[in-house]
Amino acid sequence: MAKKPTGSKSGGKNSSGRGQRDLKVKVKTARGRKLSSTLWLQRQLNDPYVKRAKDAGYRGRAAFKILEIDDKYRFLVPGARVVDLGCAPGGWCQVAVPRVNALGEKQGKAQGFVLGVDLQVVDPIPGAEIHQLDFMEDGADDKVKAWLGGKADVVMSDMAAASSGHKQTDHLRIIALCEAAAHLAFDVLEEGGTFVAKVLQGGAEGSLQAELKRRFEKVANFKPPASRSDSSEKFVVATGFRG
Repeated sequence: MAKKPTGSKSGGKNSSGRGQRDLKVKVKTARGRKLSSTLWLQRQLNDPYVKRAKDAGYRGRAAFKILEIDDKYRFLVPGARVVDLGCAPGGWCQVAVPRVNALGEKQGKAQGFVLGVDLQVVDPIPGAEIHQLDFMEDGADDKVKAWLGGKADVVMSDMAAASSGHKQTDHLRIIALCEAAAHLAFDVLEEGGTFVAKVLQGGAEGSLQAELKRRFEKVANFKPPASRSDSSEKFVVATGFRG
């Protein structure tokens, strides 16, 4: 005769532990793989935004950052001409294309234009024009305006310098990138335009914020839900360019 199942040692709780079990995917450190790489892989496998990006066909989870920023500030509107600086791998362009109606699919709505530029080659994106360009080189702003056929309504950037592992150094590098992006925006933006860029919290962005407040009607700082909670990144959103 078969024995009846006995209770668990935890005092009668479900012996399977399914109600209590940690459902996160754990990744073992393989031979030859650095611990930092293992932790990155584990974070990716457990990140809901990574899965959502894959399901939606976006090239990366960062697409949700610009989705959430635009949901709040509404600058990617039909007919807008958009410049995405450091656009690789292309997720921000993918979001911008339908929102500005770059493919002309929204009947009765103005058709916008999406221009992506990056140091590296980026795979084509339907509805976006992609160019390989160092936006900090001399004459880059003139090239951007020529490709646009005029000025831009939005200049946006999710660029980040390669990590050095030193928090203060990384902060200064990304602020320098953001300042360079802002100065290009000052030259290519139409009056009333919008500038959006990633910065890191750390204090050195004070002078940049002051300059933006002088040149734009409103300047806000926003950390979208898609930004990881352990990240010090935030996004500056400057609207109403004074020209």
